[in-house]
Amino acid sequence: MSEPKVVLGVSGGIAAYKACELLRRLSESGHDVRVVPTASALHFVGAATWSALSGNPVSTEVWDDVHEVPHVRIGQHADLVVVAPATADTLARAAHGLADDLLTNTLLTARCPVVFAPAMHTEMWEHPATQENVATLRRRGAVVIEPAVGRLTGVDTGKGRLPDPAEIFEVCRRVLARGATGPDLAGRHVVVSAGGTREPLDPVRFLGNRSSGKQGYALARTAAARGARVTLVAANTALPDPAGVDVVRVGTAVQLREAVLKAAADADAVVMAAAVADFRPAAYATGKIKKKDDQEPEPIVLVRNPDVLAEISAGRARSGQVIVGFAAETDDVLANGRAKLARKGCDLLVVNEVGERKTFGAEENEAVVLGADGSETPVPHGPKEALAETVWDLVKARLA
Repeated sequence: MSEPKVVLGVSGGIAAYKACELLRRLSESGHDVRVVPTASALHFVGAATWSALSGNPVSTEVWDDVHEVPHVRIGQHADLVVVAPATADTLARAAHGLADDLLTNTLLTARCPVVFAPAMHTEMWEHPATQENVATLRRRGAVVIEPAVGRLTGVDTGKGRLPDPAEIFEVCRRVLARGATGPDLAGRHVVVSAGGTREPLDPVRFLGNRSSGKQGYALARTAAARGARVTLVAANTALPDPAGVDVVRVGTAVQLREAVLKAAADADAVVMAAAVADFRPAAYATGKIKKKDDQEPEPIVLVRNPDVLAEISAGRARSGQVIVGFAAETDDVLANGRAKLARKGCDLLVVNEVGERKTFGAEENEAVVLGADGSETPVPHGPKEALAETVWDLVKARLA
């Protein structure tokens, strides 16, 4: 099979230098990459750099190599077009169908999936004109991932930072894998919880669990690649923010509940993949609990945490909202899963067996997705993103 052909469009923003890392990841993973920068982008990174890294010629104008008709051929032959960074100007020209350079001509002729990774100052991103252009592009089937929050040009900080190139690459990989299926979750807002809550005993100790957050992050990345607006409520994870995802960081079960309820108010679906502690210490010691050599430790009294999954299932924020829970079981997996599904009142429950070297912290997962309608969908052992795709397929069917 021939190498997948990827067009990497680069706009004239300070984040253009980060596209070199995205280009390297695409090339090293077996993609044939053609870089199409705007004239402004060459002020930040020169054509020689793009050509050397990609192994392909670089041009910004439709008048170069006219006999090859590059303004038509490049887009026609592409399997994916990704624009990173995509400035406010590039988004505007793409939304309005302008064709005044090679990149905009390529976007008009492309019949493959298109991904935009915006990068600009916060005020530019939040301007109504930019938001309308983004909405137009998404409505036409393009994947426009949300910019990250962080340091911008100069001393400014806010939303508008280009996501990490490794995370943009993951979006591209997932979009390519789906092929012509397209962003089937476009226009949907989904909430995903991930990680494990920690309930503090004193300033240095806590009750926690072994959840790494990897399955929740796979769900968030996959939903973003399928065009959804994603809010990720992350509890105590050490993973990089997925590209195009709004991340809300929490620590305890009470904090997670507050964040999920707030985000779920306008969500089409909520997927509770986080491992939420069932109990927390009844009292918090403001100073470190000391070990006394001649005494046994005082018993730790526990109280129940709120049952977030049951709460959002019983009081759905909007009609037709789909709720998905997760169940980590060590024995009688399906029987316990069915009982939990009925008890929680959610639409789907992902049941998996956990234990030593199983699920927690691993790159793979194996599960059965139980439906309130009596359905059972087994997901064989494989990458966690495969389980994520199955979950979103089932959610999409219920949304429809």
